[in-house]
Amino acid sequence: MLDLRFIREHPEQVTRALETRGGAESVQRLLALDADRRRRVTPVEALKAERNKVTEQIARAKRRGENPTDDMARMRKLGDEIKELDAAVGAVEKEIDALLLQLPNLPHSSVPVGGAEESREVRRWGAPRQFPFDPKPHWEVGERLEILDFERAAKLAKSRFAVLWGAGARLERALIQFMLDLHTREHGYREVWVPHLVNAETMLGTGQLPKFEDQLFRTLEPEGGRPLYLIPTAEVPVTALHGGEILKEPELPKRYVAFTPCYRREAGAAGQDTRGMIRQHQFDKVELVKVTTPGQSYAELESMVGSAEAVLQRLELPYRVVALSTGDLGFQSAKTYDIEVWLPGQGKYREISSCSNCEAFQARRAEIRYRPAAGGRAEFAHTLNGSGLAVGRTLIAILENYQEADGSVAIPPPLRPYMDGLERITPPSS
Repeated sequence: MLDLRFIREHPEQVTRALETRGGAESVQRLLALDADRRRRVTPVEALKAERNKVTEQIARAKRRGENPTDDMARMRKLGDEIKELDAAVGAVEKEIDALLLQLPNLPHSSVPVGGAEESREVRRWGAPRQFPFDPKPHWEVGERLEILDFERAAKLAKSRFAVLWGAGARLERALIQFMLDLHTREHGYREVWVPHLVNAETMLGTGQLPKFEDQLFRTLEPEGGRPLYLIPTAEVPVTALHGGEILKEPELPKRYVAFTPCYRREAGAAGQDTRGMIRQHQFDKVELVKVTTPGQSYAELESMVGSAEAVLQRLELPYRVVALSTGDLGFQSAKTYDIEVWLPGQGKYREISSCSNCEAFQARRAEIRYRPAAGGRAEFAHTLNGSGLAVGRTLIAILENYQEADGSVAIPPPLRPYMDGLERITPPSS
C-alpha cells in the first residue's frame, strides 16, 4: 500500500500520479479521514495521560493505607471515556485502511503517462519468419498433431482448460525444466517450491486482496473456517516468504525462481481469446521474484527483463519489449516491461512476460524490511516479479513459429535434450 504520511505531505503529487491509474478521487477523502483521526487521537491521548496520573495516585494512596474512593471512581469514568473514544478512532482507522488497500501504486517518473496507447516499444529482437504457406494458429496446429485437446478438457472441467497429449505434455515439461535450469545455472536465481494454496493474509500482502477477489479461486470452508486461495501466480507465495521479517542488507538482493501452476477466474474476459491456450483458468508459469534495496531495484528490474528475454533468444522466438504506460500498469507495479512474443498464426505480438518493480508497495503490506549495513532503523525493501516465462504461451509460440507445411513442428535445439533427442513432432498420419 501507499505511505499515508507521503500522501499527507504530497497530496497534489499523489493525485496527479493516480489520475490515469484510478483512485485519485479517493485522496481528498483519505486526507479528510486522516485529519479526523488525528483530531480524535489528541483528546484520547490526553485522557490516557490523565489516567496514568490517577493510577499513580491510587498506588500511592494504597501504599499509605488509604482508600482512594474518589480516584477509583475517576479511574472508571476515564476508562469508559477512553474506550468510547478509542472505538471511534478505530472506526476511522478501519476506513482509512480500507481506502489505502484500494489505491494502486504510484508510477515511477520514467513511466509513459496516459492510457494503453501511450505504452512505448523499447526494442525488438529477431525477425518474424517468412512462411512459404499461410501459418496456422496454435489450436489448429496442436489439434492436427493430436497433442492439444480442448473438447475433452471442457468435458472434464469447462471451457478455458486444455489437455496436452503425448509430445505436447513432454514439450510443456521440457520448457519448464529448460527455464528453471537457465535461471538457476546462469542467472543466479535460487529455486524454491511453494504451496499452491495460500491464506488471505498472503494474498493481501502482495495486493491480490481485496481488490481482485473476483479473479481468484478459493476453497469452501465450514462456517467460521478460514478459506485458502489458489495462487494466480507464484509471485504471491514467493514474495510473501519474507513477510514480517527484517533482512540484512548484505544478503540482498534475494533472487528466487519457482515453477507453479496458476489459477485465475478470468472474470470479465468473456469473448476474449476464447479459442486456444492464450487465456486459461489453469496454466503453468516459471516466475522470477526479487527482494532488494531501493537503490538496487531498478537495476534489478533491467536484469530481470534480460533473464526473461534470454529464454526467448535461446529458443529463437522473435519478440519485442514494451514499457507500459501509467494507465496500463498492474495494481502493484511502479514500472512494468511487457515482453511480447511474435505469433505468426495470429499475425501479432502477444504478451508472454510482465516484469515489474513494485518498489515498497508490497513490502509495506507484507512487512518486509531490511536493516541497512551502516546501521539505523529498518527500512522497507523493494520487491520485483516477472514471468520467466509463461510456459503455455511459450509452447504456443513454438507451435506457431516452428510449424511446417506438412503439419509437423520442429523442436528448438535447446529443448531436444529434454525430450530424449526428439527433433520434430509429426502428425499421426506421418
